[in-house]
Amino acid sequence: MEHPVTDPPFVGIRYASPQLPRRESLVIVCHCAVVGDQQIAAAAAAGATTLSRVCASTGAGRDCGACVFSVRRILCESVGSEADHGLVTTSAEVDRAAS
Repeated sequence: MEHPVTDPPFVGIRYASPQLPRRESLVIVCHCAVVGDQQIAAAAAAGATTLSRVCASTGAGRDCGACVFSVRRILCESVGSEADHGLVTTSAEVDRAAS
């Protein structure tokens, strides 16, 4: 008796890997205010170059504050390296952004 999967003429199943378009806010960073990663990047592109400014302009990090480190990471990725743009975040700024 032939086994339909392991014996020829079965060649296998090929899955197409669809090319997805550039995502738009698919990752929610701040669940309290429903702020996505693209909104944070857009705020940085618009001139919000500190964590406090990004949080103030997007509403992220205002309630529980659990997302401020993720917001900071996206901010740093959006504007380049921290040293190049003076993005040295202090604990006081994190507290202020989360308040």
